[in-house]
Amino acid sequence: MRKTENDRLVLMTIVSAVLSFAPLSASADTLRQTMINAYNNSGLLQQNRALLRAADEDVAVAAASLRSVLSWSAEAKSTGAVSRTTSNLGTLKSDTTTNVANLGITASITLFDGGQNQFALSAAKEAVLSTRQSLLNVEQRVLFSSVEAYMNVRRAGKTVTLRENNLRVIQEELRAAKDRFDVGEVTKTDVALAEARLAASISALAAAKGSLAQQREIFKQAVGKAAGTITTPRSLPKLPKSAKAVKVAAVRNHPEIIAIQHDIKQAEYNVQRASGTLQPTVGLSSTLGYTEMEGDDYRQSGSISLSASSTIYSGGRIPALIRKAMAQRDAQRSGLHLTRLRLEQQAGSAFALLQMAQAGRKASEEQIRASRVAFEGIREEATVGSRTTLDVLNAEQELLDAQAGLISSETDEYIAAYRVLAQMGELTVDALNLPVQKYDPIEYYNLVKTAPSVLSQRGSKLDRILEALSK
Repeated sequence: MRKTENDRLVLMTIVSAVLSFAPLSASADTLRQTMINAYNNSGLLQQNRALLRAADEDVAVAAASLRSVLSWSAEAKSTGAVSRTTSNLGTLKSDTTTNVANLGITASITLFDGGQNQFALSAAKEAVLSTRQSLLNVEQRVLFSSVEAYMNVRRAGKTVTLRENNLRVIQEELRAAKDRFDVGEVTKTDVALAEARLAASISALAAAKGSLAQQREIFKQAVGKAAGTITTPRSLPKLPKSAKAVKVAAVRNHPEIIAIQHDIKQAEYNVQRASGTLQPTVGLSSTLGYTEMEGDDYRQSGSISLSASSTIYSGGRIPALIRKAMAQRDAQRSGLHLTRLRLEQQAGSAFALLQMAQAGRKASEEQIRASRVAFEGIREEATVGSRTTLDVLNAEQELLDAQAGLISSETDEYIAAYRVLAQMGELTVDALNLPVQKYDPIEYYNLVKTAPSVLSQRGSKLDRILEALSK
């Protein structure tokens, strides 16, 4: 069939639309900056930092139990009495009022309790170490969510661009089909086919734009700010070459397994603490008192006492508490084994997903190369009349589909790579060397671990820190 000028115009439009597809221009919204924003804006991190500070205060509470307690009491008492006495001598009435003021100061300290307070302090310290690892795990989740959101917005945005190019090409093809139908070169079936292709392309573009809008909303939730222009990341993070190495790193470094190791130590201290209730408790107390009475009368008093007590029979309560603490310790030990197995499985799966994504990317690149060769060949054949416009458009569609496949493969590869990094326990601001204002959990702990009083210099500093954190 002889080609018309419209055919040549359509071919030129297709070539221009396909060959002009290129990555989005660079902007400030890089993957690295997105992770920084997610860390700085995360309410989830703020929540878990507060939970860590609460665990720090448990250490202060436990430390206070090892110290003496000083308390005071005061009482002012006024007593009035009216009496009437009748005798042979007559009636005698009296009206008396007595005012008494008491002031007392008491100091007490536990000298021996079977180590209960000391074990409670050690258990509280292990709880702090475990909570720090939980905070680190939350940090990994926040950063990984930002990576997922970033790459999904990139995929959706590039898919919209592809769909827009495809729509323009099909619109030109439909226009050319109608022109050729008018001169009798094609049938009504060709026009209907082009119209169907156009409707499908419009639907696909609308779906792509809807997906982009959804991914932008997810991005805003994960990062704390709206997405700007998304750029292609420069490179993948450096990762081990084998699944075995990833598993070893996961078992050694993942915050979950380190946290449960501290939980086991805490449970062991709780067993010792419960066993300490079988020991006697020895305490020392001292009291000073002053009582002021009517006139210049007063009374001073003082006492010091040493006391010891122990439970002979508790109805089975104490042995039950000890067995309960031992059962909880055993449960934590079993949990360590289960956590190790789960982390190994997750690490192996994450590495397998990465390999799948890398293979998919390479296949997509080869598909694009082959599709481009086929497209250019069909285009040349169409210029001499051995191919139809529809053949050219089909080849162009296959090339665009291959490009869309590459976009998805690249997205999956980056997400899989950072998933492996998270499984290894290395998706943190420290490991990634992100320039953020880091939260230092040790600073607050060092201020509260000795249970400072509100009147001390350290207590005043704590008040200022809490006031700043609450803003």
